[in-house]
Amino acid sequence: MTAINYNSIVVLGVTASGKTRLASLLANKLNGEIISADSRQVYKNLNIGTGKDYDSYTVNDNKIPYHLIDICDVETHYYLHNFCNDLALSFIEIQNRKKLPIICGGTGLYLSALHQKFNFTQVKPNLKLRETLTIKSQAELLELFESIRTSDQINTDTASKKRLIRAIEIAYELKNNSIKDTPVNNYNAFYIGIKINVDTRRRLISERLNYRLKNGLIEEVEALLKSGITHERLQFLGLEYKFTSLFLLNKLNINDFHSQLQTAIFQYAKRQQTWFNKMEREKININWLKFDYDDTELNNLIECFKTNKSVF
Repeated sequence: MTAINYNSIVVLGVTASGKTRLASLLANKLNGEIISADSRQVYKNLNIGTGKDYDSYTVNDNKIPYHLIDICDVETHYYLHNFCNDLALSFIEIQNRKKLPIICGGTGLYLSALHQKFNFTQVKPNLKLRETLTIKSQAELLELFESIRTSDQINTDTASKKRLIRAIEIAYELKNNSIKDTPVNNYNAFYIGIKINVDTRRRLISERLNYRLKNGLIEEVEALLKSGITHERLQFLGLEYKFTSLFLLNKLNINDFHSQLQTAIFQYAKRQQTWFNKMEREKININWLKFDYDDTELNNLIECFKTNKSVF
């Protein structure tokens, strides 16, 4: 059997499953550095709501280097093409240091950038078009997208207004201009997923949300507002920032704030798992590690990674 030349590891899992800790353990054992694939951790000052657990990057007093965290201001819109470019640069830098890139995150679109040709990332944002689309309902946006979508966009994620607007933006561009195809990238990753059942997932999400509320989530959002970040921007960032904004605007009482936010995070985790299932249907082999793994199970998985590499 021909050895597979893996040049990286991907650690994925739903929110609150312990991805960062696992990635750090792997980096410590395999001389690696971590590249974050989280669409909100790129922003400075979004700490509590995005779960930047900096302590998790230390293993046995060894500080694990990480990348693509705290790299841009909250006001900046960070798009998929930004991630693709920054991922490539970080990947090369890590390899040049003779270390192993370990990509860690739960943002499905970012993870899919590792195995798909994202020539659509060349399409620049059309701010004028977005102004006209933002006021439409999700149903109206979906109807519009269905009327203009291209064959290349059949598998586009349309689960949110934000993604729908981006899809329509790309569809209009494709009607008027050709986009140069881009070669498949050179990422050849060994995928590790954290397997967690629904009940445990919901319990961990609830516990983590309670912890964040008791340890400064609301105060973090208040500080962002004082710094000049608008409620509109906070709501665009979603989940913790969206619902905290609504609470501070007195549009939700404390009980509804907590319950609606918790439900939204439950739904987000379910969408994440659906995306990972989609990746498997696209022939991505995800090696699932149970949530309560022990050292033996982790070491067995590491051995599997090593024995399927010709050089490491």
